[in-house]
Amino acid sequence: MKKIKSIFFIFILSFWGSQISIAQNVKIYDPEANVSQAITQALVQAKAENKHLLLQIGGNWCPWCLKFHKFCADDQEISLFINKNYIKILVNYSKENRNLAELKKLEYPQRFGFPVFVILDQNGKRLHTQNSSYLEEGDGYSKKKVLDFLKQWSPEALNPNLYPEK
Repeated sequence: MKKIKSIFFIFILSFWGSQISIAQNVKIYDPEANVSQAITQALVQAKAENKHLLLQIGGNWCPWCLKFHKFCADDQEISLFINKNYIKILVNYSKENRNLAELKKLEYPQRFGFPVFVILDQNGKRLHTQNSSYLEEGDGYSKKKVLDFLKQWSPEALNPNLYPEK
């Protein structure tokens, strides 16, 4: 029994270590990026293309942040839906740069943990903040939950013409 516990403990440590190693090697977030400028430029593009902004807030230190990024990139349906409806911006949150001024404008989305997603309309109005734990399933993300979230906050879903007052 002691041997089984030892093997299990070693397995858990090696899995945890591999997750940390993955997070240390993959760099998708840029601590030096000017988030305010990126949002301003993306809003111009969003207006021209009738899209919303999808802000993915997290860091290269966060295995779940990297996992979500890879999950979306690897799934063609999700990737196409994001490209059709959103301008995606990766917002860094790390010891090098926590982007606190920008997160304050977004009403402190970091309170939900990481990654966290903020949807802005074409005018920069915050429409929604999404706690990513509600999109999880098992040791990853649920395709259905992620697509439902993205569809519910897309420009098409919020088109007032879909909701007649009479």
